[in-house]
Amino acid sequence: MKHKTTEILNMLHQEHISAYMNTLSGEDQLAMVKQIENLDFSVLSAGETNEVRGKFAPLFATTLNEISNESEKFTELGVKAIKEGKVGAVLLAGGQGSRLGFDHPKGMFNIGVEHELFIFECLINNLLEVTKKAGAWVPLFIMTSVDNNKETREFFEKHNYFGYSNENVWFFVQEQLPTVDTNGKLMLSESGNILTAPNGNGGWYASMAKTGMLKVVQEAKIEWLNVFAVDNVLQRIADPCFIGAVINSGKVSGAKVVAKAAPEEKVGVLCLEEGRPSIVEYYEMTDEMLHSREADGTLSYNYGVTLNYLFRVDKLNNTLSVKLPLHRAFKKIKHMNEKGEIITPDEPNAYKFETLVLDMVKLQDDCLAYEVDRNKEFAPVKNKTGVDSVDTARELLRLNGIEL
Repeated sequence: MKHKTTEILNMLHQEHISAYMNTLSGEDQLAMVKQIENLDFSVLSAGETNEVRGKFAPLFATTLNEISNESEKFTELGVKAIKEGKVGAVLLAGGQGSRLGFDHPKGMFNIGVEHELFIFECLINNLLEVTKKAGAWVPLFIMTSVDNNKETREFFEKHNYFGYSNENVWFFVQEQLPTVDTNGKLMLSESGNILTAPNGNGGWYASMAKTGMLKVVQEAKIEWLNVFAVDNVLQRIADPCFIGAVINSGKVSGAKVVAKAAPEEKVGVLCLEEGRPSIVEYYEMTDEMLHSREADGTLSYNYGVTLNYLFRVDKLNNTLSVKLPLHRAFKKIKHMNEKGEIITPDEPNAYKFETLVLDMVKLQDDCLAYEVDRNKEFAPVKNKTGVDSVDTARELLRLNGIEL
């Protein structure tokens, strides 16, 4: 077994890992062989994502005014779907709070001032409003990572799931991908294993399949999954009005979007690409696209995504056979060198590989862009200070009557 693994590593030009394995005891060698057998080494041939984009066109949203006029009808449809058990929610919580100066799962960050109010708690409180309104629990799937799974589970248990039904919460761990240095060489973690990192927010559904969560979805006869990121403390989850609007539209997916604050705002914009739903990043947009306006004066490419999507499960199943593109991210990654020394870099030193949920949007036949009020539903906590920071999120929480 060892010889075969060594042969594979040498074929992949990873002789330094073979050499390191030879220094290990028999038991540790076997453990490393087992890890290697389960790794996806396609990252070794993944370079820059030089994706050739198709022809873009605007995708107009169902606006706040239009939603307001139909809110009663949409909400009724959404509540009915929740009562019938057709809606599940998926919280993407695999990340750490390192950018906030917080060395724990990001959802554990206390955003309160006078009293404790954790990011996880904010999200559960928002979901509880829906379950009370519908008189039914929404099955909640929480995606963790290898690094934060234990701590996240223990945190929820310690806080009694913030009042949510623990029988309706499932944790699952997202898949990992190897990291490589600037020469394309595999790296070692502090424990002497191959260094890996979570495979990005696009891997959530494949990770649900791998961990058996889709059996839960199937047995519960869930037809829709609302997937959302951990860091937006104001977002509405399993929002009946949003769910009802998507069902009413007949489309197979929906995305909550906000009107851009300015043409140059650094957000991905929901649009059409070759006639299908897609997302164009701000740095991919031409000057003409950035400033193009419609007859009524609104920006043609006006609606930024908030990473809150609704997908129809039968259509998601079709995506499992598609390999999503890998996006490289240049990061500061702590690792162990072959001498056993732990290296903590001051500058980015290695690449991690991520799949992105926006690439799942591109696989859908259509998508309803559903506008939300950014002051009421968009308070991302991405940075310690400045734009989209702890401070700006606290300000918006207060604006919405939440005591901190």
